[in-house]
Amino acid sequence: MNSNKKTAPVGVFDSGVGGLTVTREIMRQLPNENMVYFGDTARVPYGSKSKDNIIRYSRQIIRFLRTKDVKAIVIACNTASALALDVVKEETDIPIMGVIVPGAAAAVRVTKNKKIGVIGTEATIRSHMYSKVMKEMLPGVEVIGKPCPLFVPIVEEGFAKHKIAEEVIDYYLASMKESDIDTMILGCTHYPLLRSRIMKYLGDGIQLVNPAYETAMELKKLLQEKDLLNEGGGQEGEDGQACANGSYEFYVSDTADKFKQFANSILPYDIRTTQRINIEEY
Repeated sequence: MNSNKKTAPVGVFDSGVGGLTVTREIMRQLPNENMVYFGDTARVPYGSKSKDNIIRYSRQIIRFLRTKDVKAIVIACNTASALALDVVKEETDIPIMGVIVPGAAAAVRVTKNKKIGVIGTEATIRSHMYSKVMKEMLPGVEVIGKPCPLFVPIVEEGFAKHKIAEEVIDYYLASMKESDIDTMILGCTHYPLLRSRIMKYLGDGIQLVNPAYETAMELKKLLQEKDLLNEGGGQEGEDGQACANGSYEFYVSDTADKFKQFANSILPYDIRTTQRINIEEY
């Protein structure tokens, strides 16, 4: 850990570009924080992989992030939060958090009729993690889960604003629209990039919860509690870039150019460099 823990970066990782929705919120809510982002673009999507593999990938990425002296880690991926967080938390001596608890807490606050829908990858829905967490927070809550495996490739391939997205949304969410839920969690970090389309389809009767914003607020609380919040300006990283006040570094396991292009379309600051690393070496 570097001499001043407060200026050390926060590590953020995801299976691909989805976690950039969380990164964007952290940039907005915590502008002084330095950040190291890792997108596992070689192995996306995580949602169809086994629990053992997700845990192995998460361990490798955490080992990589530790080489960057991060002071805390955000698993900006619902699948890895559902399947690996509990395991890696035990093995890691720095604060580590996922996106599920903040998202679940927000949904429980918003619902009026205690009927909540969750959309996510097959692995996230199969884990029933959102249900478990919400039932502890709000006894008697009813949770309807629906896997939407095609949403990730639609976002990753740049089809979020295409007619294809509308057809797939209709295909997956027709049953949700007919149900009596009043709240729905976008239980995958890629899904906020389809948010306006999903809102339009579901109509005003269903509130959408985006765990990205909630996660950034939860991170702020966590850093405050551990006395790790960076109050000063960010430091220029070796290959990071000073933007806002924080400096940000981006790493991927494959196709850096495609990632960079995508990141620049959704982040408030332009990314100058994205480095590809061999994550299997960690």
